Amino acid sequence: MPVPTPAGVPLDATDPVALTQALIRCASVTPADAGALGVLEGVLGGLGFTCHRLPFTEEGTAPVENLYARLGTARPNFCFAGHTDVVPVGDEAAWSVAPFAGEIIAGRLFGRGASDMKGAIAAFIAAVARHRAASLPLAGSVSLLITGDEEGPSINGTRKVLGWLQDRGEALDACLVGEPTNPQTLGQMMKIGRRGSVTFTLTSLGAQGHVAYPHLADNPLPRLAQALARLSGEPLDAGTPHFQPSSLQITTIDVGNPTTNIIPAKGTAVLNIRFNDLHTPASLEARVRGVLAEVGGAWDVKVAVSGDAFLTPPGQLSALVSQAVRSVTGLEPELSTSGGTSDARFIKNHCPVVEFGGVGASMHKVDEHIAVDDLARLTDIYARVLADWSATHAGTAPATTPVDTTP
Repeated sequence: MPVPTPAGVPLDATDPVALTQALIRCASVTPADAGALGVLEGVLGGLGFTCHRLPFTEEGTAPVENLYARLGTARPNFCFAGHTDVVPVGDEAAWSVAPFAGEIIAGRLFGRGASDMKGAIAAFIAAVARHRAASLPLAGSVSLLITGDEEGPSINGTRKVLGWLQDRGEALDACLVGEPTNPQTLGQMMKIGRRGSVTFTLTSLGAQGHVAYPHLADNPLPRLAQALARLSGEPLDAGTPHFQPSSLQITTIDVGNPTTNIIPAKGTAVLNIRFNDLHTPASLEARVRGVLAEVGGAWDVKVAVSGDAFLTPPGQLSALVSQAVRSVTGLEPELSTSGGTSDARFIKNHCPVVEFGGVGASMHKVDEHIAVDDLARLTDIYARVLADWSATHAGTAPATTPVDTTP
């Protein structure tokens, strides 16, 4: 099913390899788009999707391009979500291939974003294209929510698109995020939740003075050391049925004192907590502040929340994805909540969401790649999910949702 791209080069929408190569060749290092969303818009428009380019910005942040595309106007609305932005290539000389060339060597497609997660986006589009080419029924609508801000601060991306959808009265009923969830082999793992993440910057305040006259100064560093020992030495929890134990890690300690005979006026440490559903950012902040109060002294505390812990309890959506994975790979995927954060943390406030994508062993690394065979099987999995979702919801769709079909 060839469709024109903005550059006028025909792409076969059913071919995930060609689509992945076209996306990799757009050097979309966050927050740059570099034409990646234009490639998607051209392909999806040719498949009948109504596409909306959604640029967002706010003061102090870089502008970000996003894309929301929908095929159909009825509910339920099954959404595939992902991102076309990628992390920097790092030392380009360390790559054995050009990072934005999209070369295939020994059955592997190389390039920044191949694994995380341009390959998954290509596979989902190919799955939809094959579904349409086979004239299979589609229950309700299928949509794509693609951001250019997942690898960045995640301010002008998915959550603003979700707000735009909410403002226009458009709902998502289920969402599959194509993050690379498998550690080593396609079919090993899917995500049904994620740990939350909160970062604390703790500054112990004292008074500078000469080390020979400590009674005339107030050394903040013993208090900082005591607080860090307390915070890192006391386990937060033992885990839950779906989450591993929460983890507190000290990431830096900074004093900025190059002189050996001066007691510094302050010392700063940064710690990050990846937490399960036993905690909230507020409860963790209360815990940290409680320790600081017991240690004593003056403190400056800054808190940055990246996301709450969340869980989509095993149910219809996870069962559909698991069944599709089993049918294609023969493996039973682990229902996991491990790893870092993803944009699923925003989507979970709108609909059930699970994550399943390629193998993540090479993501963010030199010579990032995805196996060509995995692209084919990932397309088969997504096609099976779409077919099973449509069969499950055939004849059960509610009234058509008012949708503006103006691009």
